[in-house]
Amino acid sequence: MTTASTSTWGSVDLSAVPHIVTDLPGPKSKAYHDRCTKHFKGLSGQVKLFPVTFDSGEGCTLTDVDGNKYIDFSSGIYVTTLGHCHPKISEAIAYHAKKLMNCHDFTTPIKTELVEKLAEVLPGDLNGFQFYDSGTTAVEAGLRVLRAATGKNEMISCFYDYHGKSYGGVSLGHIRSPVYGAVRAPGAHMVPRPDTYRPIWTKDDGTIDTDKYIEFYDQYILKGTVGNVAGFVLEPIQGWGGSIMPPDDFFPKLRKYCDDNGLLMMIDEVLSSWGRTGKWLCMEHWGVVPDIVTIGKGFGNGFPVTCVAVREPYKESFESISASSSYGGNPMACAAALASTQVIEEENLLERATHLGEIALERMRQMKKEHPIIGDVRAKGCLMGIELVKDRTTKEPLDEAGTMVYQKAFAKGLAWIPAGHILRMSPPIVMDDKTLLKGMDMIDEAIGETERELGYA
Repeated sequence: MTTASTSTWGSVDLSAVPHIVTDLPGPKSKAYHDRCTKHFKGLSGQVKLFPVTFDSGEGCTLTDVDGNKYIDFSSGIYVTTLGHCHPKISEAIAYHAKKLMNCHDFTTPIKTELVEKLAEVLPGDLNGFQFYDSGTTAVEAGLRVLRAATGKNEMISCFYDYHGKSYGGVSLGHIRSPVYGAVRAPGAHMVPRPDTYRPIWTKDDGTIDTDKYIEFYDQYILKGTVGNVAGFVLEPIQGWGGSIMPPDDFFPKLRKYCDDNGLLMMIDEVLSSWGRTGKWLCMEHWGVVPDIVTIGKGFGNGFPVTCVAVREPYKESFESISASSSYGGNPMACAAALASTQVIEEENLLERATHLGEIALERMRQMKKEHPIIGDVRAKGCLMGIELVKDRTTKEPLDEAGTMVYQKAFAKGLAWIPAGHILRMSPPIVMDDKTLLKGMDMIDEAIGETERELGYA
């Protein structure tokens, strides 16, 4: 297996990064943040916990306005999969920004090249496409396709799923907000899914009993719905939920159940697609082709472009859902997505992501042996997680430690993602081995400091 990229784009001089020259956040960061937040509201948890003001990014590093330089373990929260400002992608966007920025949904040469490339690299008969400008918009379009293709309007998702922040996506996810009222959208149902660390149903030998979950779905559809179920809407790996991995037999069994019962499978790969896990689609790890799939985040490596892809039998459903959008598929967006795809191919980055996941998992397993508050570690490519618990037997979450570790590692120069008691990591897939392991060392140090302060060491 090829483990190294053919490019040096992700290489970092660890004698110069991380490079911290002020207290964090620095004075200029604080000043900009204070000015901005007089007007700009609704910040994410990661910004509230560590309000730095970033100025630039290159490859696998970020620099703030005070001149502090960080290793990037976030990728703009799973977005800049190929590192910041990759020359080929930046040049492609700039070329089309100077030539033609938008012509609604008219055909352009760059759009034609992109759809032909997608039909080439995606598995099975996923060959019908529409483009959007956000993951939420793509999910909503996918849900409309699901309804149009089946003539049904009930949908089933899973506990701890995340499908965006519109009413439809929130109704199928774990987000709670009074803005959306006291009820989910009509026809939105949620069921448990097998979690390799926190299973509900197990066999006598302690392994997950995936069949029990499928049996529950069958009974739930029979007893808990009105019999108008279009299909399942799921994440392959639950990202916002904490990098929660399914057992390897879950999706093949669910695919068979859907096929046997006339249900479609819509997979939300906004977070997990386009090289993040070492495959174009995460579902390829289990040999399963969804009927509808959403693609986003790393698809344009930071440029806002997402995609809904559907299998051959269902692509005409786009015609009945008013599928076009003002910004979807504009020439700059298509150029970003095509260039990102070409970079992944040219630099052998699917293999690179797989390799990084393997060495990260080995390092995290060693950390687990040394730190009693680590309950579980997991990784598939560059989608990684560490779960912190008060006790490994009870698996009670240790939220306080999650916040402390996040802030301590950030103060050392690691820009990354908090998720309560689950630490999430999504380094660019172009990262070199030494930089990845340096980031893991910083997390290791932060966990050790946290354990001592909380009395676990």
